[in-house]
Amino acid sequence: MKKEIPVPILAKKPTKLEKHGDVRIDNYYWLNDRENSEVIAYLEAENAYNDAMTAHTKDFQKDLFEEIKGRIKEDDSSVPYKLNGYWYIKKYEEGKDYPIHTRRKGSLDAPEEILFDVNEMAKDYSYYKLSGISISPNNKLVAYGVDTVSRRQYVIHIKNLETGEIYKERIENTTGSATWAADNKTLFYANKDEQTLRSEKIYKHKLGDEVANDVVVFHEEDETYITFVYKTKSKKYLVIGSYSTLTMEYRILEADTPDGEFRVFQERVRGLEYSISHYKDHFYVMSNKDKATNFKLSKTPENNTGKEHWEDIIPHRAAVLLEDIEIFKDFFVLSERDNGLNKIRIIRWDGKEDYYLPFDNETYTANTSVNVDFDTETLRYTYNSMTTPASVIDFNMVTKTKEVKKEQEVLGGKFDKNNYTSERLWATSSDGTKIPMSVMYRKGIKKDGTNPVFQYAYGSYGSTIDPYFSSARLSLLDRGFIFVLAHVRGGEYLGRNWYEDGKLMHKKNTFTDFIDCSKYLIEQKYTSAKHLYASGGSAGGLLMGAISNMNPELYNGIIASVPFVDVITTMLDDSIPLTTGEYDEWGNPNEKEYYEYMKSYSPYDNVETKEYPNMLVTTGLHDSQVQYWEPAKWVAKLRELKTDNRILLLHTDMEAGHGGASGRFESLKEVAEEYAFLLDLENIKE
Repeated sequence: MKKEIPVPILAKKPTKLEKHGDVRIDNYYWLNDRENSEVIAYLEAENAYNDAMTAHTKDFQKDLFEEIKGRIKEDDSSVPYKLNGYWYIKKYEEGKDYPIHTRRKGSLDAPEEILFDVNEMAKDYSYYKLSGISISPNNKLVAYGVDTVSRRQYVIHIKNLETGEIYKERIENTTGSATWAADNKTLFYANKDEQTLRSEKIYKHKLGDEVANDVVVFHEEDETYITFVYKTKSKKYLVIGSYSTLTMEYRILEADTPDGEFRVFQERVRGLEYSISHYKDHFYVMSNKDKATNFKLSKTPENNTGKEHWEDIIPHRAAVLLEDIEIFKDFFVLSERDNGLNKIRIIRWDGKEDYYLPFDNETYTANTSVNVDFDTETLRYTYNSMTTPASVIDFNMVTKTKEVKKEQEVLGGKFDKNNYTSERLWATSSDGTKIPMSVMYRKGIKKDGTNPVFQYAYGSYGSTIDPYFSSARLSLLDRGFIFVLAHVRGGEYLGRNWYEDGKLMHKKNTFTDFIDCSKYLIEQKYTSAKHLYASGGSAGGLLMGAISNMNPELYNGIIASVPFVDVITTMLDDSIPLTTGEYDEWGNPNEKEYYEYMKSYSPYDNVETKEYPNMLVTTGLHDSQVQYWEPAKWVAKLRELKTDNRILLLHTDMEAGHGGASGRFESLKEVAEEYAFLLDLENIKE
């Protein structure tokens, strides 16, 4: 007789939450206290329950982990890039979790200089993240950020690359990145608010001075904005940026006068989004000025930067989204998106040439890569598709010849891209909109409704998940799964309006789009409700929470990673990191209209007494973006109200935060855990 595994029971401690005359009773609000031993005990009880419920898959998880890891080239290195006379390379060694950062002076045959061996640096920590490597203009110093907690609060250190000495300065509570002035001794960095983690102040630090004496050069007082600092690719200007969801503002200062005053480039105007690049005696401005929803490119003189001086050079196009600009000595390169597909457009400054790189697929991703060298004819870009591993390609913009510098190796001897196929499908949503999906599967699959489908989406912040190759995903495809990436509204796959139509009072379009994609896959016999699985993380975890309430009958299983599921309570608490800056994305629930709309879809507030799919929910105790108590409360409420006996698991990583484990192989254990959950539900044991 099978032994029953006791389900964790959480005490109800009702908290009355009232807003706009509406009262919500939250029985699990008390989980919002990571110092409470009762809270920790509950999370550990859920972890123990998860371990017990998945004990029969532990060996399979290990096998999957080794299988996924076995496809990765362990002794690997990045394609070198040249910066200020040095070639920089990041490499990995067999059996090691972290990278080694190196450089060579002048030529790739020069002696190797090790900047950082992160394996050595990380050996005493369960979590370690090195970020924001910034080399001084004279190549002698490097500033870098370190996070050992996974809350994205970095300590900046400075290292002398000639002597190896790490200076005594410890600049705490930063974003991790720092920018050097031209004098090799002045650093600018962004400091975070201790509680909300909003980067709100730009400081200036002089080498050798006490950090306590650092000078605030800019304070972003509006709580809906965050601030950052960088240097233009031309090296002439230091730039302080401030942005909210809808509005941008920049300040500029010549890099050789670090003690001067930053001046406003174009003051903030609500709804005006712009970004700036410098070339010769002009700035090039990508903006949505004059209702340019999909953005346009203008230029303006260095000494007259207000918007009244912006002169359009690439006009707004209703069907093409302008995403980025890369500036070189003789060319500028535009990243565009047309009908969902990436386009790379190359234009000579003298106007003699204007052409696109040719791509011939419907489910590919192409992006400009590391292009730090200004005086070069070479554009570096990356290309991959769902069936084609990632390549790094150098393209000569003059001769129009290309050289593949590196193609991702898939080890193990079993991968042949000719065994797989990809396609783009279009579902029709409930409001008549066509929703694109990128789909991949092994050739030979029959569309008879019996195939397991893994359907993934994100759908927020205008963030576009392009169709990409994943060697880990092969472990599902080779066992008969179909992978579907749903390009739902809330991203920018089909342009800026695609984003606008999936936020604020249109947020529910994200959820109904995903559901309509699921229905289409079932109607077209790609799968059936018995074999359909949905997955999403963070804001994509909100999507998972919403669909589980709206149409639970469509899914056999759902994986919700670090899910943002307690929308109203979080958005009403401006002490929680990142909240105030999100009002333009979700709405401000202090306004009744937004409160009522959020309440109508917030997953935690809409859990009902009914049947739910099998579910795996993951979180991190130190998560700074979606606090651990959101998924924990949600799972507790589901346990209380759901009427089925399907699996419901909560796994809290007691060491990590939003991004999960820090080592390159540790994170694969999380993938193996998720895949084992899906395969077990399909009764696939090996």
